[in-house]
Amino acid sequence: MSASVTSCQVPTAVDAPPTPPTPETLAYSLTLPAAPRSPAIARTATRTILQAHGLGDVADAAVQAVSELASCACRFTPAAEVYVSLRYRDGALRVILYDGHPRHAHPRLAAACEARRRAALRVLACVVRACGGDWGFGDAREPGGGTRMWAVLPYEGARTYGAGGS
Repeated sequence: MSASVTSCQVPTAVDAPPTPPTPETLAYSLTLPAAPRSPAIARTATRTILQAHGLGDVADAAVQAVSELASCACRFTPAAEVYVSLRYRDGALRVILYDGHPRHAHPRLAAACEARRRAALRVLACVVRACGGDWGFGDAREPGGGTRMWAVLPYEGARTYGAGGS
């Protein structure tokens, strides 16, 4: 009995090495457990991602924003997970967090819940304002609903924030 062995040709990249990450290629998504340790994981991942893409000078503002959003998401969600998205588009870092907390049908409950979430995001509001950005929250557009929270940090404002406002 004889056996024949054939080998697969492994393609080799002769043209050029892989392109290093740039701000324009920053596009990451993470799913984290809705647990007390997750904001720390989100902070560490954000700082690492920003450094890799040449955006280390906006890390202070971005890490603070991610931390505030992740903390709020983990506190409010009844789900087991939260979803984090980091994108750099049009000269700004966009941070989005989804949690599983649905909008309340009763108007008074909805208003009270919104007030609690807004109060929980006071520090985020200060950071975003210092950067000249924008933030908010509302119904998630994902199947299953929930809440979508977001912050947009313009590069120049976030860079100045990290430099101590000078």
